[in-house]
Amino acid sequence: MNIAVFSTKRWVREFFDSVNQEYNFEPHYLEARLNKDTARLAEGSDVVCIFVNDNADAAVLEVLAEAGVKMIALRCAGFNNVDLKTAERLGITVARVPAYSPYAVAEHAVALILGLNRRLYRSYNRVREGNFALDGLLGVDLHGRTVGIIGTGQIGGIFAGIMAGFGMRILAYDRYPRDDLKEQGVTYVSLEDLYRESDIISLHCPLTHETYHIINEYAINSMKRGAMVINTSRGALIDTNAVIEGLKAGQIGSMALDVYEEEADLFFEDLSDQVIQDDTFVRLLTFPNVLITAHQAFFTRDAVENISRTTFQNIAEWRESQSCGNCITAEAGYRSS
Repeated sequence: MNIAVFSTKRWVREFFDSVNQEYNFEPHYLEARLNKDTARLAEGSDVVCIFVNDNADAAVLEVLAEAGVKMIALRCAGFNNVDLKTAERLGITVARVPAYSPYAVAEHAVALILGLNRRLYRSYNRVREGNFALDGLLGVDLHGRTVGIIGTGQIGGIFAGIMAGFGMRILAYDRYPRDDLKEQGVTYVSLEDLYRESDIISLHCPLTHETYHIINEYAINSMKRGAMVINTSRGALIDTNAVIEGLKAGQIGSMALDVYEEEADLFFEDLSDQVIQDDTFVRLLTFPNVLITAHQAFFTRDAVENISRTTFQNIAEWRESQSCGNCITAEAGYRSS
């Protein structure tokens, strides 16, 4: 079984090679991201394995089909970067890793909240420079405050449990409310009520047509003034220009991003000796109340091992039956991840 693995980093090869000892597949590791210009590199491969910033739109899928590719194995939960209708038409099976480690992402979201609230990033840099003043580091107690969770799938549900441990009031919005979370004290409300009442808003929903720019000018103006916004899900859930205006006006009190709408040209690369060309991203970096990590919420040893193992299991199952339990179709509906 020949597998073209795009967007390969050292850690991808390390974990894939370890898991592959059980399968003896033939992975061909490519540093390049999948796009229309690189798709031909998959020639001769049965399977193409891609990550969050690879592009499998209609044009790319046409090239892959001509190259003989029969399956796309996503090593992530999201599938917004794949044209599922075109894949179905071309007979290309698409599978994903729906639950690699929801704890990893939920815990990272909590870390971002604590880092923002207590200004840990500023404190760390100050102390290293011999500055032990407390001015500008004032936070608030999380206990008794309100957190709003948009999307209560596996990650959102775990995040809710952690926030409950802080003694917070928990509001949630999801098209598919969970009875188990209701029993744990989570209150499902409308988006408008969530915006209006939440001190912290954390995004844990997938990117769909319905959730694209769910944090927009209207949402920001509806928020409690000074609210904190956290996004560890997908960059395009947030209208970046709108949140910049919200930050400038003080409507958004602080924001943490692990994902960014135009991250494909930035994240997972070392650009430390280059001038970043994305003016919007550079503008975000100037705010003292914005904390950005480079799509690392998933990045724990447990999660990466689970991603690798599930990816290979998906491929093995597909090889045997031309389908698998984690395959997705063009009719895959909205579900919180």
